[in-house]
Amino acid sequence: MADPVAHSPFVSVVIPAYNEEDTIGEVLERVLALPLNLEVVVVDDASTDRTAEIARSFDDRVRVFQQPENRGKGAAIRRAVSEVRGEIVAIQDADLEYSPEDLPVLVEAFKDASVSAVYGTRFRPSRPPMRFANYVANRILAITVNVLFRGHLTDEATCYKLIRTDELRSLNLRCERFEFCPEVTAKLLRKGARVVEMPIRYTPRTYGQGKKITWRDGFEAFWTLLKYRFAR
Repeated sequence: MADPVAHSPFVSVVIPAYNEEDTIGEVLERVLALPLNLEVVVVDDASTDRTAEIARSFDDRVRVFQQPENRGKGAAIRRAVSEVRGEIVAIQDADLEYSPEDLPVLVEAFKDASVSAVYGTRFRPSRPPMRFANYVANRILAITVNVLFRGHLTDEATCYKLIRTDELRSLNLRCERFEFCPEVTAKLLRKGARVVEMPIRYTPRTYGQGKKITWRDGFEAFWTLLKYRFAR
């Protein structure tokens, strides 16, 4: 019997990480156990804890790159994209808010050759268990995307963005921090790329548990969407 994994797309799971020693090990174990043809690329964003050491303990199953200074999630992803070897890039946070076990279903959507990107939405079929302020901010960003770019997205800020590698590299990303999400979304939709959404599971963590995004990043996201809508 043919091995379905051998015939699946080669996926580069990119994990940007900063001070995630409590969760990086479990995330890597769960990603490596997935029934996918994959590589794992961790970019440690100059962590001051054991994040990089734990990632390297997985030997050649995980490729680890280290930023010389802390720059942010966007810069870490851009570094990873320059190194990946897969046909599809899948962004995976180093915490446990998202379930790696959802990735194989998202990859399945690429069987349709017209699909450029797949977003895992936290807002289907219902509202996720997040703080009300975060829920409102996410809804505003999704509405902004749909108004500016005539899109139909419910979750612009989702971590789970899977994008064909050649498409992603063509976007000439400039992000440094959390503006990765609005920049990549704006550039994909502006060029007419087909982005589809599929439901995922989501377990939010608190700032006390290490959540790093703040209300300031919401304003930065809104500005980034406006900038790339009207930029020449």
